[in-house]
Amino acid sequence: MDAASAPASAPVHAVSGAGASASPNEFAQVQVDSSSKPPPRAPSSQSTTTSTSRARATFRAHASGLLDGEPHMTQDDFVKAIAPANENYHKIARESYAVLFSVADRKHRDLVSFQDWEFFENLLQKPDAEYEIAFRLFDTDGNGVVDYDEFIDYYNKNKSDDSIPFDWNCDWVTLYIGDKKKRHSMTYQQFAQMLRGLQGERVRQAFHFYDKANTGYIEPEQFQKIIEKTAKHKLSDRLLASLQTLCNISTSSKISYANVRAFQNVIRETDMVDVIVRNACAKSPDGKITRLDFMNEAARSTKFSLFTPMEIDVLFHFASLDNNTGRLSRDDFRRVLDPTWQDPVTLYTLAQAEKVEAAKNAFHDPGHFLSEVFESAYHFLLGSVAGALGATIVYPIDLVKTRMQNQRSKIPGQLLYKNSWDCFRKVIHREGFAGLYSGLGPQLVGVAPEKAIKLTVNDFARGKFTDENGKITLLGEIISGGSAGACQVVFTNPLEIVKIRLQIQGEVAKSIEGAPKRSAVWIVRNLGLLGLYRGATACMMRDVPFSAIYFPTYAHLKKDYFGEGPNKTLGIGQLLVAGAIAGMPAAYFTTPCDVIKTRLQAEARVGQTHYRNIAHCATTIMREEGFKAFFKGGPARIMRSSPQFGCTLAAYEVLQGLLPLHVGGKTEAGHSIPTGEAKEVPPEKRQVEYLRSRNALKILLDIDENFGKPKVSQLKESWKLVPGFNAK
Repeated sequence: MDAASAPASAPVHAVSGAGASASPNEFAQVQVDSSSKPPPRAPSSQSTTTSTSRARATFRAHASGLLDGEPHMTQDDFVKAIAPANENYHKIARESYAVLFSVADRKHRDLVSFQDWEFFENLLQKPDAEYEIAFRLFDTDGNGVVDYDEFIDYYNKNKSDDSIPFDWNCDWVTLYIGDKKKRHSMTYQQFAQMLRGLQGERVRQAFHFYDKANTGYIEPEQFQKIIEKTAKHKLSDRLLASLQTLCNISTSSKISYANVRAFQNVIRETDMVDVIVRNACAKSPDGKITRLDFMNEAARSTKFSLFTPMEIDVLFHFASLDNNTGRLSRDDFRRVLDPTWQDPVTLYTLAQAEKVEAAKNAFHDPGHFLSEVFESAYHFLLGSVAGALGATIVYPIDLVKTRMQNQRSKIPGQLLYKNSWDCFRKVIHREGFAGLYSGLGPQLVGVAPEKAIKLTVNDFARGKFTDENGKITLLGEIISGGSAGACQVVFTNPLEIVKIRLQIQGEVAKSIEGAPKRSAVWIVRNLGLLGLYRGATACMMRDVPFSAIYFPTYAHLKKDYFGEGPNKTLGIGQLLVAGAIAGMPAAYFTTPCDVIKTRLQAEARVGQTHYRNIAHCATTIMREEGFKAFFKGGPARIMRSSPQFGCTLAAYEVLQGLLPLHVGGKTEAGHSIPTGEAKEVPPEKRQVEYLRSRNALKILLDIDENFGKPKVSQLKESWKLVPGFNAK
């Protein structure tokens, strides 16, 4: 925005030389001198076009009001645009961003035009946007200065009803704006400097408010009230919950003013503390530091002593609350100094709620649901490769299981194998070692889609059955698992029928002279689409109860036996052991259905009964072979689980080391990347405009903890009174 189009309410930047010699009454009359500052660098036409296009796209996406036929933003639209709903606003209520609407609404119509929005975005790009936004809020008449009465009036409209009293006629305030007899207006620079020191004065006056006897001490709970009223938006939950323990750094049961000032200075220097801690921890062999390590690194990082002994006592007192070993990690410091830090229980609860909500809204917002399973997809991909390796190693057991299930032992002349070991030995003797891997290709092809659809459907269904408290009934777990098993049949049945026929044809070739050896492609072409789904009902009869048993058992083993929860994340070994154990009863109890499925999908030889359907197959097996035949291959199905999961575990750990997941949690600009743990966003990756709007609110909250909330809580009915305005 050029000078000609700049709004009349642009703040007046006083010339430093004139400001130094001018009298208090002359501050309001100082004019802008273009020679006092170097002219701003003109943006390139390309960057200007890009900025305008982005502003226009954002405006069109959110503007829901009309005025004289032109789209306009309401206050609610503005909040949605400047504060995306999926962002983490830490200690600042998202609704508080509505107070910034007054800056964009230059004509005070309770509506923002595109020109207003473009002006606001341009304002956010300024390096001192945080203070200029605050200045414009208090410069209500737009004359470029803030009068005392103007400031107090706007302050009273936005302060909390239960705020600690503050004397705006104190000596500290008169240093900036004069006393009652000789008030002067504040220029932008003076206003910004006053805000810089305002929180310290608020704390000082609050201390005097509670220390009515002027003893220099207050009670711990009074100190907690002071900090909650003045700096809550800057502190972590852990620090806020332990404020009263500050009295423990001395032998007194009360807190002195020196303690309060030391605490406030530590909070003010949080960024420097983080730099010192990060550097010191990086030099430590175990990533942990002592008080001496911190002090030595502080001496190297600063030109003069930055922290007093009491300030270091305060810092290490709070950082050591959950670690009394004397050696602290960076996480110990972040737990108390980073306002974004949250305890494991809160993070776990939020993560589970996010997954449940995404599953419930999967049809309305499929992108969100798919993003929530992104991390699961990563682990699934590694698990699929690892599972393929594990399946390859135990595949001979699967082949023996299939041949034993297909053997019709009561028919004369058809008893090929006495038992599983006899089957294994004869396969190697007649078909060679390669015969043990007949049909392996379809098995490997089916690993990935089978796991993908099974896990996704189970998560989706569990989300639908989970209540608002994150609880799910056992019936809901069983139905969710069963649904997952039913859906996987679409992929598993065609692949299994091809696999089974490849597994069986080896023994056919050796028992029947001249029997041709068929490839997987020939089998697919010969069966056709309908043939590939032969036995699909039996396959579903096996997979539905298998998953209905497996998933609830797996979930309860993780939670009830291995102790998975907010304070414990299971290792891959525990997860795979839980999976192996859960698979054992699921595999054995579904063996009858697996036997029926195998018989239906295997090609009957000459002289053998051709099964017409599931009922005919079941009754024939029962009549000809007896009840035990339904559990043929059952032990093999169970016995293959342990070596398969062991091999899968080893392969998974190797792959995880070779292909680590490098994505963060939520960004600080409204973009969400799903991960199990939110990661710190590097400063250079954050959207500057977003950070400045957030930091502007932090400055305003230094004035009062609920600044702007009274306006947010009121519904703006005045929009309907504007001529030509219609809500879409």
